[in-house]
Amino acid sequence: MKSVFEIEENRTEIEVKEELDHLEMQVFRMQHNIKEIAKEAEVISIDQTKHDHWVVVYSDKKEDTFQLMLHDCRHTYRGSWHSALQAEYKGSNTLHIAAIKGEEDKGYGSILMHHLKEKARQENIQYITGDLVKRDYDHVDRLMYFYEKHSFDVTVDHDEKCGEIVWNDW
Repeated sequence: MKSVFEIEENRTEIEVKEELDHLEMQVFRMQHNIKEIAKEAEVISIDQTKHDHWVVVYSDKKEDTFQLMLHDCRHTYRGSWHSALQAEYKGSNTLHIAAIKGEEDKGYGSILMHHLKEKARQENIQYITGDLVKRDYDHVDRLMYFYEKHSFDVTVDHDEKCGEIVWNDW
């Protein structure tokens, strides 16, 4: 991956300037977004997507549940997220994924999954589990690929159109 500052022979000065202006705008918007998000939730991280877009990751924790959310800094924060992962504590050693919502194919889910696993490790939680249900079955292959990519064991009953996922950190 080339740095913004590495100029390829076929790029003009105008193209490089436009890219730097775009990056500067994202950083400015990120600063504003972090200030606004921090008023409502805990800012966890700043990350970059597979498409090199800057995102703010933040969380809202309740007693038995929490939600990780992600906001893309190409947009001004107006109180809503671009992707979210909801999880529930099941006993002292398991987090259960209740839902992953938001825009697809942008790398948001992978960023949220990385932070979920990081949270599990910080809290000494051994397992992350989840269910595949009938309403997911129209995209079960995509889900299987996603969870396997993130080191989950995936079991699917194709006849019943359901399944489960398990991540074991130990």
